[in-house]
Amino acid sequence: MDEKNGQKSGFDNQQWFNRAWPDDDTRIPDWIYTDQDVYERELEKIFLGRHWNYVGMECEVPEPGNYIRSYVGPFPVVVTRDMEGILHVFENRCAHRGVEFCREYRGTANSFICPYHNWTYDLEGNLSAVPFRRGLGGRGGLPPDFDMAKFGLRRFSVATRGGVIFATACADMESIEQYLGPEIRKEFDATFDGTEFKLLGVHRNILPSNWKLYQENLKDPYHATLLHTYLTTFGLFVSSNESKIPTDESGRHGGLLSRRPDGRPDVSKEEQANMQAFKETMKLNDPRVLTYFPETDSKWSGSVLTIFPTLTALRQTNILNTRLLVPRGPNEFMMLWTVFGRADDDDEMTRHRLRQNNIFGPAGFLGIEDNEALRFLQEGLGKAIPREGLALLGKDDEPDDTIITERAIRGMYRYYRDVMEF
Repeated sequence: MDEKNGQKSGFDNQQWFNRAWPDDDTRIPDWIYTDQDVYERELEKIFLGRHWNYVGMECEVPEPGNYIRSYVGPFPVVVTRDMEGILHVFENRCAHRGVEFCREYRGTANSFICPYHNWTYDLEGNLSAVPFRRGLGGRGGLPPDFDMAKFGLRRFSVATRGGVIFATACADMESIEQYLGPEIRKEFDATFDGTEFKLLGVHRNILPSNWKLYQENLKDPYHATLLHTYLTTFGLFVSSNESKIPTDESGRHGGLLSRRPDGRPDVSKEEQANMQAFKETMKLNDPRVLTYFPETDSKWSGSVLTIFPTLTALRQTNILNTRLLVPRGPNEFMMLWTVFGRADDDDEMTRHRLRQNNIFGPAGFLGIEDNEALRFLQEGLGKAIPREGLALLGKDDEPDDTIITERAIRGMYRYYRDVMEF
């Protein structure tokens, strides 16, 4: 109690010790973003649990023998296309002593040789050769009953849809179509529409933030109209645009969909009063970055999908990219941005996509603002007295065209809480 004014203090010292999830689902406890025990539980329940994890694009491994390094959650894996054209995902750790044997980001190979003791694996992850397996001169070597077939690399089940590759540690996982659900699958297919893609490049950056905060960020239309000057000023995402915020039945996946009108946005005085990011006088030196050539059947000029746990898929004007979130403990994650175009793009369209891609990426016109905001947020979580964050905006039963809402965030955490058994 504050003795001067008689008001109750806003600090609850019990939260230092309390690890119970609040009953009110508009409140999200700080400890899920900073606690090492929570993170280790996520490894079991989420990344190695009943989830499809995004690991790459088929256009990254287009030919037999191609491979890329990737991740299932924080666990390093290799994605290969074998000589029969079949995709495989297996752990990037030698079965002998655990060395992360594949060191190149991508390439072509017919086998993988561990640099430490030269154990060799084929493109399916089978152990194919062991030096001095029988010893030397009748001495040493592996036991006579050593079975090569039992010491291959740990493998993940694989699914693809529209050129996107998913992996799961769960042997009896539901199909990727069931996992996405009908509404999110419809928007997923609008971006990944079955045409052949080509890789344009990859960005990598590390953020001092919990991985879930990035999923939140892209389920949050509220901040998009307030933080991002580029989005609001040039009409890519403003409250007056026709918009939709779909989620799947479970609440784990979501989307931010928006249709940009031609020209500068018609932003009312009421909207401007609430959007400090809107700068009416700002102009672009090269307005081509805003040019939109419709190329799908979707009416949405902007689409961001968050596929739980670690995929975000973006189609914004003519930008096409995916982002893989790679947790590195509770307080840091790496993000792999894969930028792609269509195989039949001419040089002019490829240049157009790359020009527009400056909007996003680690230092993009608006990507950098998200990066800074999430860094500030994680710093606040780590330094402050524990509390509960708020997700109060909007109602769960409102139409999904309402964008001043945190409905999708609440849905994700209801699902997360159930899976984590809190």
